[in-house]
Amino acid sequence: MPLRRTIVAALVICFCPLVVRGDEPREWAREHLDELVQFYRALHQNPELSFHEQQTAETLATALRNLGAKVTTGIGGHGVVAILENGPGPKIMIRADMDALPVVENTQLVYASTKKIKDDAGNEVGVMHACGHDIHMTSLVGVARYLAANKDRWNGTIMFLCQPAEERGSGAGRMIKDGCFERFFKPDYSLALHVDANLPAGSVGYHSGYTLANVDSVDITVRGRGGHGAYPHATIDPIVQAAHLILDLQTIVSREIKPTEPAVITVGSIHGGAKHNVIGDSCHLQITVRSFSDDVREHLLSAIKRKALAVAASANAPEPTIAVSEGTPAMFNEPKLVDRVVPVLKKVLGEEKVVASEASMGGEDYSEFGRAGVPIFMFQLGSVDAKRLAGMQRVGQNPPSLHSPLYYPDAEETLVTGITAMSMAAIDLLTPKK
Repeated sequence: MPLRRTIVAALVICFCPLVVRGDEPREWAREHLDELVQFYRALHQNPELSFHEQQTAETLATALRNLGAKVTTGIGGHGVVAILENGPGPKIMIRADMDALPVVENTQLVYASTKKIKDDAGNEVGVMHACGHDIHMTSLVGVARYLAANKDRWNGTIMFLCQPAEERGSGAGRMIKDGCFERFFKPDYSLALHVDANLPAGSVGYHSGYTLANVDSVDITVRGRGGHGAYPHATIDPIVQAAHLILDLQTIVSREIKPTEPAVITVGSIHGGAKHNVIGDSCHLQITVRSFSDDVREHLLSAIKRKALAVAASANAPEPTIAVSEGTPAMFNEPKLVDRVVPVLKKVLGEEKVVASEASMGGEDYSEFGRAGVPIFMFQLGSVDAKRLAGMQRVGQNPPSLHSPLYYPDAEETLVTGITAMSMAAIDLLTPKK
């Protein structure tokens, strides 16, 4: 059974003796690599969609509880918080996300996910960890095990936070609303990592300041008056309105937003009509809106509404329905925290393995913890073997992106690097400065 396989894999790690030897994180990770990879593969084979991470949460809670942490489950849904204490000192949070995507895996790996379930709409979908959350979770457990086994190297308190529903942009906010900082503590700093499909395994990337975008989904239903396609004068055509609106939307970024301010408006879906000679009553548009600053975000959403209402008025049509949903704020990596952690990463991984990266218009609800007043830093974790990347480049191929059914990390080197980088960053933050 999937649940039994997952928990058995967790127990393999949980019951290994925690020997305090003072090993460096890289040595420790390589010594325990077989166990870590087994844990990772069990998670990969048993993915769960957003809001349904029950088995995954139980597996992580078991792993963290058995290394001596105080574990609380059911926070903001299936969220897990594990507290590891080691005397007075700073308080930090290390976060990993747990949910998978409705994607049919096509990697041909021997441990590929073959899971299919009914989604919330009743449709049968494949499920896959196509965004690397299985790596994130395994890294968190590895870091927790290392720090629990080497308490002589740090002082303070660590919150290991396992977050549900990142792919739906709401898990972090739900955990905050459920009082994770009031019930435990508000950390002085928080760290997270995220796999990168373009960086070679063994390396990490970083960016200071705004790193990921505000993300909003906008649904607009343009309304008209249907009729026969041969008699358009007796109708109000919603498809013509939609075409007009799509073109008008392109002028918002190009003519209303300062050129040095990043912004994106993309119409990803348009559905209207049913037959060649029938003019329908409505047309539905789905739009993604991306920005960095709050002011630009507000301007974009206001301008979209203004344009939609204007198009309807120009066609003497009923007002459209406009709904904004699934919004996540921009992720801001605290510059002072970045400046402190990056030298640590360079020292432990090597200067050439730590690279400055560009900001992205992708989104991440890890940003919610920063909005709640916690200094945050998420760094990118290279996940594809350098030789594999070079081979793709030679034949003119781009590596499969995150969320692709073909994406997979080279787990061994990725995990060793992630555990090494995160452990040493945590130890530095948990070491009082002279």
